[in-house]
Amino acid sequence: MWSHVYDPLGNPWLSTLAASIPVIVLLGALGIFHVKAHKAALLGLATSLLVAVGIFGMPADMAASATLLGAANGLLPIGWIILNVIFLYQLTERKGQFAILRESISSITTDRRLQLLLIAFCFGAFFEGAGGFGTPVAVTGAMLIGLGFSPLAASGLSLIANTAPVAYGALGTPITTLAKVTGLDVLQISSMVGRQMTIFAIIVPFWLLIAFCGWRNTMRIWPAVLVAGLSFAIPQLIVSNTMGPELVAVIASVCSITVLVAFLKVWHPKEIYTSTAGTMGGEAANGAKAIVADKHHGYSTGEVIRAWLPWLILSVAVFAFGSPAIKKVLDSIFTLEIQWPGLHNLIYKMPPVVAEPHLEAAIYKFNLLSTTGTGILVAALISALIMGYRPGQMLKVYKETFWSLRFSLITIVAMLALGYVTRFSGVDITLGLAFSHTGVFYPFFGTLLGWLGVALTGSDTAANVLFGGLQKASAQQLGLSPVLMTAANSAGGVMGKMIDAQSIVVASTATQYYGKEGVILRYVFFHSLALACLVGLVVSAMAYLPPFTALVIHP
Repeated sequence: MWSHVYDPLGNPWLSTLAASIPVIVLLGALGIFHVKAHKAALLGLATSLLVAVGIFGMPADMAASATLLGAANGLLPIGWIILNVIFLYQLTERKGQFAILRESISSITTDRRLQLLLIAFCFGAFFEGAGGFGTPVAVTGAMLIGLGFSPLAASGLSLIANTAPVAYGALGTPITTLAKVTGLDVLQISSMVGRQMTIFAIIVPFWLLIAFCGWRNTMRIWPAVLVAGLSFAIPQLIVSNTMGPELVAVIASVCSITVLVAFLKVWHPKEIYTSTAGTMGGEAANGAKAIVADKHHGYSTGEVIRAWLPWLILSVAVFAFGSPAIKKVLDSIFTLEIQWPGLHNLIYKMPPVVAEPHLEAAIYKFNLLSTTGTGILVAALISALIMGYRPGQMLKVYKETFWSLRFSLITIVAMLALGYVTRFSGVDITLGLAFSHTGVFYPFFGTLLGWLGVALTGSDTAANVLFGGLQKASAQQLGLSPVLMTAANSAGGVMGKMIDAQSIVVASTATQYYGKEGVILRYVFFHSLALACLVGLVVSAMAYLPPFTALVIHP
């Protein structure tokens, strides 16, 4: 048995500095020294092990066990998702189906700004709500690169767009998990997050377009951007406050897709924007021309339907495999819950993070049948049969896809291993405690704590597990609403999603931009921090400023 020690050096400042070393090494290697992602991840992992064992006193065998558990979670579900999404994309690309899909999207709008809005924001929100765990960035990144967007635009903008729905991703998993961790009412937390995030469902589409093509070009299509945002924000607010978290992102995204497509049938921009790089520079991807195909693409209705069919099948499969009822059936056929040897219930999480010493569970769920990646694989195989692939051809494409992703998979495995070492060693809690000592400014910095949690763990769910109890305890000590601050952990966390290393690797892989992760990180970092600070200001206003305080829910 071993207990966390949150101030191993006897000085909170020095201990916090020591805890930050793995993050500094990882982000510095990626963003400053341009080290390849898999090497940077392995370097960060090695550093985290040295800090955990050498400074925080974690037993070496426990640190090794945490590394293996993180690696297992990197392969399943994260690596499994990205592998099968890229497999589906390759299948459609090689049969020419993606070329037809690309031009059929142009029949909705030939404007690159509106295509980005529809795919990255609206479609991405659906895949986040249904599947989560990197699915939206993988799918929208692959679609944008296939449409001819520059690699940086496809990568960075997919990450920026994947913010508004993250708190309700994977059928509300972050919120339901947060309720379990804190003991607070799940509908109250869902409602509070909905109130905090409503304004950002409107801001993010504008922010996305401004990042792509600048203020002036965005304002030229402001009616469409506003329609997309409002048609997402209003259903999100209503559903989160009346039905709970499970279907918030799915319903809001379907409303946004439907309303925006209908709006574009009657409204058109005065000038068509054709650049696939926007203000970001770079060439169009895959040699695709920056000028969009004419609306009259010449394909029959049947050809267009066949081109869209793989992605429609994917949407159905992701939603189905995310359904609790279907998951329960598939898990009853096969699932393994492994109490991870050398780690499970052997480490005490200590106050003030929890009220009293609490054993940390370490259970790996090997649910291969019900995981989202398997749903994507099923969709890919069905689509391959419809497109006329023979089994041997499918296997050949799959092998080639796996080989092309080998370094990305190594990176994801190392990133998750790093995250699990810092989690089970208490290193990340030491960082979190630094935020909790900010007194009257805690609503702002507590929100940034959620941002930090997702940046470290790559998951809003994991960040809620990590810091949910700390948020509740700190709020109670400061006389703030625990519902407000636990919700702020999730709301702030969504903005950290675009800079976590796992998401950046997924984006670089989906857009064939591997080796440029540092470029992506440098591009999205400002957007991530600025949006997180805005969430912090909204939470601070709810904590202290009438009439915003009227929106706060007290348990």
